Amino acid sequence: MWRFGCHAAVVEREVVFHNNTIRLAGTLTLPSAKGSYPVAVILSGTGPQNRDGEMAGHLMFKEISDFLVSRGIGVFRFDDRGVGGSSGNYDAATTADFAADGLAAARMLLKEKGVDPHKIGYVGHSEGAAAMSIAVSNGAPVRFMVSMAGLCADGLHALIRQNEDLVASYPMEDYDRVRSNMVNNLMFRIAYRYADSDSLAGELNRGYEAWRGMDSIYVKAVGIEHDHFRFPIYMFVQQAQTPWYRFHVRYNPADYLRNIRIPVLAMGGSKDVMVNPRLHLDGWRRYLPEGADLTVREFDGLNHLFLPCETGRPDEYRKINALVSPDALGVMAAWILEKCR
Repeated sequence: MWRFGCHAAVVEREVVFHNNTIRLAGTLTLPSAKGSYPVAVILSGTGPQNRDGEMAGHLMFKEISDFLVSRGIGVFRFDDRGVGGSSGNYDAATTADFAADGLAAARMLLKEKGVDPHKIGYVGHSEGAAAMSIAVSNGAPVRFMVSMAGLCADGLHALIRQNEDLVASYPMEDYDRVRSNMVNNLMFRIAYRYADSDSLAGELNRGYEAWRGMDSIYVKAVGIEHDHFRFPIYMFVQQAQTPWYRFHVRYNPADYLRNIRIPVLAMGGSKDVMVNPRLHLDGWRRYLPEGADLTVREFDGLNHLFLPCETGRPDEYRKINALVSPDALGVMAAWILEKCR
């Protein structure tokens, strides 16, 4: 299916492709002048997202597309499984499934008019960077990889660091910070240990009950009179049993990055509390092979969506009246053009 449309100096085509039985729909945007262009395929992060990357009132992927196309770089962005024009069940999928969708997208673009088949690449946001790593390790026909606040640490330690950063960012008593980090770390480690086991739910509940016993001693020792601390154990157990979580907590970038030889640009925001920039930017240095063509950039004052911010917390996103950082997008566009010469 094709839908042609021209907007200013761009041409847009709606493209439908398939990954086995999954129907995926997206928009290919190219400069209007005749020719063949480099094209970036955007792979989304955690949570079902449409092709515009609509999050908390921001159209992240649409803004990335508008900027890159204005610099002579085409963009393909598509609806996640079960979203918009795409079929499938998002909740039943893992990062490996999203990687397979991204691989199918890159292969589809090889024959698309206006696309230079030798200059296709990925832009992976958050979990999308893990998906692109898997896709490239599985032979995706791409020339470059761009990580935007991308996951590049093993799943267990990524979860631990994410929750520690979130806990640190919210106002609460110090003793509740200690309790939050203790129970979170315990639950994550149990989920990791039993990720492939049918006994996961029982082990999580047993671990939680053991923590409650220790926590009651801590509460008395600290002298907490009115305890309002709660851990959503039921919801966590349900989430931890999903295919996505079982895969995610065991994800290890070393399994996929050790043989990647194409250029990589890894970008992060200094105030990102969802994907810690120091942990994950260093991951690209650690896991790519020695001598890899790697560029690492950390942008001051930006959050997980590459927006200027104060706290970096997700509850602040909707309050921000700004576009995705033109400085970050400028670095990305210049880098892609350089690597695609």
